[in-house]
Amino acid sequence: MTHIPPPAEELRLIDAELWQLDARRAQLLARRAWLVAALQPRRTHPSRQSPQPQWQAPTPAALPRPEASAPSVQNVLLVLGGVLLTVAAMVFTLVSWGHLGITGRALVLGAVTVAALGAPLLLLKRGLRSTAESVAGLGLALTVLDAVALHGAVFLETPGAPYTALASALLSGLWIAYSFLPGADALRLPRPAALVAAQLPLFFWAIAADAGSFGLTAALLVTAGCDTVLALRVTSRSVRVVATIGAYGVGGTGALAAGWLTWSASGPSAAARAAALLLLAGAITLGAAWQGSRTATRAPGEEQSLGLALTAGLLAVAALGGVARSALPGVWTVPVHLALGIALLAVLRTARLPETVRRGLLWASGAVQALSLLWTLPVVGVVVLGPLSWASQAWTGTPPDARTAVTSHLTWPPYAGTVPLVLAALVGVLALAVRDTTWRPRALTAAPVLVWAALVTVPAVLELPYAAGLLIQGAATAGALAVAVSRSRTVELVPALVASASLALLSLATQSATLLTLGALVVLFAAASWRAAPVTVPAALGYAAALACATGAAAGWSAPHTALLVLTVPAVAALLAWRLDGSPATVPIEVTGAATALVAIGMAVTDLPMLALVLALCAVITAGTAVRENRRPLGYAATALFLLATWVRLAAWEVDLPEAYTLPVTIPALLVGHLRRRRVPETSSWTAYGPGLAATLLPSLVMAWDDPGWTRPLLLGLAALSLTLMGGGYSLQAPLVLGGSVLTLDALHELAPYIVQVADALPRWVPPALAGLLLLALGATYERRIRDVRRMRDILGRMS
Repeated sequence: MTHIPPPAEELRLIDAELWQLDARRAQLLARRAWLVAALQPRRTHPSRQSPQPQWQAPTPAALPRPEASAPSVQNVLLVLGGVLLTVAAMVFTLVSWGHLGITGRALVLGAVTVAALGAPLLLLKRGLRSTAESVAGLGLALTVLDAVALHGAVFLETPGAPYTALASALLSGLWIAYSFLPGADALRLPRPAALVAAQLPLFFWAIAADAGSFGLTAALLVTAGCDTVLALRVTSRSVRVVATIGAYGVGGTGALAAGWLTWSASGPSAAARAAALLLLAGAITLGAAWQGSRTATRAPGEEQSLGLALTAGLLAVAALGGVARSALPGVWTVPVHLALGIALLAVLRTARLPETVRRGLLWASGAVQALSLLWTLPVVGVVVLGPLSWASQAWTGTPPDARTAVTSHLTWPPYAGTVPLVLAALVGVLALAVRDTTWRPRALTAAPVLVWAALVTVPAVLELPYAAGLLIQGAATAGALAVAVSRSRTVELVPALVASASLALLSLATQSATLLTLGALVVLFAAASWRAAPVTVPAALGYAAALACATGAAAGWSAPHTALLVLTVPAVAALLAWRLDGSPATVPIEVTGAATALVAIGMAVTDLPMLALVLALCAVITAGTAVRENRRPLGYAATALFLLATWVRLAAWEVDLPEAYTLPVTIPALLVGHLRRRRVPETSSWTAYGPGLAATLLPSLVMAWDDPGWTRPLLLGLAALSLTLMGGGYSLQAPLVLGGSVLTLDALHELAPYIVQVADALPRWVPPALAGLLLLALGATYERRIRDVRRMRDILGRMS
């Protein structure tokens, strides 16, 4: 059994434990303060520190953080010193040079340059590498200033171009020799600087020799070739970086210049010389790609090798294509380049080439083919989209030829005569050359599209007769549809649909062509529906609707009468949907039928009697569709269409009685509600009969209040009385309440004149008195209820 001490004893025990805890806490705080002081860096001498209490931890001192590291400060100082010395040397050379004689000039130049170039050797021995690099940079800059000064003093009459070429070559050799001196090989600046100077001699020698554009371009390419060799061979990182930059920069400039020379060549001779330069650029690029793919340690990465091989292939195609372009008519420019691009596919049979180079050349071939395909798109676009203009000028006459038929509002692109040939060549490449398991299915998918594009452009390119153009485009459409259906690929149906739409628009030039073409399209897409029904059946129905419109126009029918012919398409669509119920084609067919029905309704809007007939027929078709188990909700749409047809017919008869519009709503609604209550007896009368009764009673009540006659109020009252009695007899709330309310309001409407007369005859004090009595009665009732509530509260209180 647990012993519980008295309160006084328990309080004494708690105080003793708290005192022990405070003593232990003081000891821990003192130990913590000592540890913090031991770990914290001291800012002042220990003897100068003020003693701290043992129970208070010292505040850590925030030491200032250095804003720059020592190496950074050193480099900045060295660079600034070198720059200032270089500026001083330039000022001396340009300003104070003339105050010295030839001997003084030579002594000053020699002494300063030798000192600047010799100092780094001594600094390296003392381990001052950064300082040595800065002084070496100053010495290299002084050699350049020496060369400038010598030209101004000694070789003043020498032209600038040859002197620059010779001086840059000598400086490059001098800096290279300097870098090989004993002890100077540790300097990293002289060799990259020598390589930079080596970029100038050939270019300025070409300028001095008046070599022209071709010579200057050749000098750039040769320089880039040397840079490429150094970038691939040297081991020094700084030299390799400078060589790579030079190869890309100088080589890219030379390649662009050679390309411009090829494009602007005035004849085969100039084109051949420019092509040689482009081939040189391509050879340099290909060599770099080849070497880079073989020596991955020092060469560009795989992506760079791939890009270099791609560039080399494009340069070769541009070079040889430029020669052919200068000798052939302009219409053959793209086919020749395409043939050269296809020729690059020969690398597939070359096993000696590295894999990266082969892929790069294959990508170059693909790029040429893609550019050729882009060149054909304007012609294909004109052929496909040009017939849109016939929609606004249908049946105006046969055009002279197929090209005129598609360019009535467009401009025919230049050099389009070889478009079918280019497309056919691309088809051949896709069908024969693409063997990769990944790309082969895509190639076989794209090939039929290109075949169709080639066929539809032939009539316009060759300016064939209009009828021949229709036949060829129809054959191309049928072929594209047959291929798509045989392969069961929905993607391939897109060209067939586009081609058929373009063909239908193109046939609008003449009446006979329109009827024959639309009929053929209906048969064609209907025949193809055994494999691709979700797409082809809606297309066939759409063209059938267009054929119905064209037939009505050809027969001279008005648009409202033609709408009856168009309604055959929704009827057929409903039958097909019933026959194919549950298949993927059901919904597209029903959507097409609904869209066609809307077109028919729109055509009949201008003729109210015909619009009523069209709406009624649409209601019949919709009701037939609603018979299916999974389309029962369409029964509401059928009812709405029947009602709308009735209203339109009444409007056509100029009927303005509201009951004529509301009773057709009320009767079906009451029948539907009665059937619902028979199936589901627990259905509320408001749900079953409320909407139908309100549809007629409320509009009639509104009209009765403004009707000065007695016929409508009397009939409305009798109808409301009948509903009230029926609701009471059958215990239905909705007829009882609605009928009683309408009966009361109708009676008030009839008694209103007499009520007004009585109100005028009464004294003016009677209405306020009646209102006061009413308020008193309500107040008494309210007080009595409060009293009853209080009495009940007291009784309940006594019970508790």
